[in-house]
Amino acid sequence: MTALTQTHAKGASLFDRLHAATEALSDRYTRHRMYRRTYNELSALTNRELSDLGLHRSELRRVALESAGNL
Repeated sequence: MTALTQTHAKGASLFDRLHAATEALSDRYTRHRMYRRTYNELSALTNRELSDLGLHRSELRRVALESAGNL
């Protein structure tokens, strides 16, 4: 006689997965807004003001990405 045993690994529920996805999306959106705000504020500065900060206009994207956690 043969006995059959089935076990099911219980993973994260649908609610847990949706919640995690929503949290990740919210975090990404918040970081993107921080990036855009930083980039726009730095872009509004003159070349002289950027130079006073030790920056060149070509570095604005990198600086904004770093401030937002490298999206």
